[in-house]
Amino acid sequence: MLKVPQQQYIKFLYENGDCSISEIAKSLGINWRTAKKYAIKDDWNEPLRKRRKRYPILGPYLDIIDTWLTEEQALPRKQRYTAKRIFDRLCEEHGFEGSRRTVERYVAQRRKELKFERAESYERLEHPGGEAQVDFGTAYVGQAGQFVERKVLVMSFPFSNAAFAFPVRAENTECFLEAMKRIFERIGGVPRKIWFDNLSAAVVSIDRDGGRTFTDQFLRFAAHYRFTPEFCNPYSGHEKGHVENKVGYGRRNWLVPPPVCDTDAGLETYLAQMAEADMDRPHYAKKERIADLWEAERKKLLTLPTVPFEVFRLEPARLNKYRELRFETTTYPLPQCRALETVLLKVKWDEIEVLSSDGEYRLLATLPRPYTEKAIPIEWPAVFDGYRRKPRAVMYSDLAKFMPASVRTFVQVEDVELRKSRIALIRRLLDTHQMSEIGAALDTLAGHFSPEAVLEHTLYAMKHPEFRPEPLVESHTPVEINGHMPDLRQYDAILGVSRS
Repeated sequence: MLKVPQQQYIKFLYENGDCSISEIAKSLGINWRTAKKYAIKDDWNEPLRKRRKRYPILGPYLDIIDTWLTEEQALPRKQRYTAKRIFDRLCEEHGFEGSRRTVERYVAQRRKELKFERAESYERLEHPGGEAQVDFGTAYVGQAGQFVERKVLVMSFPFSNAAFAFPVRAENTECFLEAMKRIFERIGGVPRKIWFDNLSAAVVSIDRDGGRTFTDQFLRFAAHYRFTPEFCNPYSGHEKGHVENKVGYGRRNWLVPPPVCDTDAGLETYLAQMAEADMDRPHYAKKERIADLWEAERKKLLTLPTVPFEVFRLEPARLNKYRELRFETTTYPLPQCRALETVLLKVKWDEIEVLSSDGEYRLLATLPRPYTEKAIPIEWPAVFDGYRRKPRAVMYSDLAKFMPASVRTFVQVEDVELRKSRIALIRRLLDTHQMSEIGAALDTLAGHFSPEAVLEHTLYAMKHPEFRPEPLVESHTPVEINGHMPDLRQYDAILGVSRS
């Protein structure tokens, strides 16, 4: 191969020296084809050739090693080849005569290359306005003095970075569809396309070729609201990464510390307020207010149908001989029904309507839908042990808002010595009473000048109420003398007693 100055000289003679290819070949003493190659060459960019590491001794064995390294991916990590084991097999089975260090270097390099070949590449999804992503999250909130678990359906809009949430008790089909319906009604429209993962509330099964079988209720819901459902590949939650991030963002920013909501309706209102307030900040990339972007995106939503979708499923049931209905793990007494009667259950997300199965579908009863409550009780004795060590902590503690209001007012006093004594009193009472009982006792002592002096007696009286028997009602005394009081003055005269 000629050097670059020689190549350039041939090109110069051909372009500017009016020399033919034959004359150039003859004057430079090179082959005619070589002279022609550089004389008519147009592309002088230097090619980037892939550098290949030479393995003069290991070369004939590279395909063998590559095969072993590829096939081992099907095995558990602890059961894969070491470089030493590959070296031993090459020596024993294929007569390899090179060094172990050469094999180790190649195995390490090849494993890195295979790792990059297997790595999935990701592309940032660009969502036009009016598209949403949906996912469930789990959160704990304060109810009845303990932490209870709630599922939260989050619907996020990647274009504007707006998000909305609705709390439910479980991830069943009825809760899933009802939560989406409530969010549609809150935002005043329906996203044109919604991305889901393969949650069981919508997808019954996934075929080997990727085809999905959906629940009938989900298909009717999508048709009613006219949105196009899109589903991620199995185990590919990153394909709806926006809502995945929003679930975590909402948990960290809206639910820390856990809010105290006496009812699920209160939690719904709280989440709606937090979602609205969160839009008063700039978009992470577009630097515009999320609220402004959301107002523009709302115009791209589909209109709500004139008739809302009623989310429920129907299933038959039969009462037992005691006129009781068994639903999942709960038994309901239905004295208004007949023993062994067949009924139709209209199962909604929060209640069950019991209908007659005679074709008229008369409403026989409305029952609350049972859910297994997952709760974490607050260990109040341990909490008050901490308050005893640091009395000032009770004034700023996040757990204080989970106490009954009367207990919180009782211990959160400015007088430090009084606060210490009251904390010690509550801690002692917690050994024998529930926090709710202490709160109820303090409620009865509202306005008392020294509630700590009588609190313990009040608790005892509440646990041991005074027995007051009802007056005896008897019917044997004649009516004529019933209630008659005898005149005892004659006896007083005999005894010489004077009553004045």
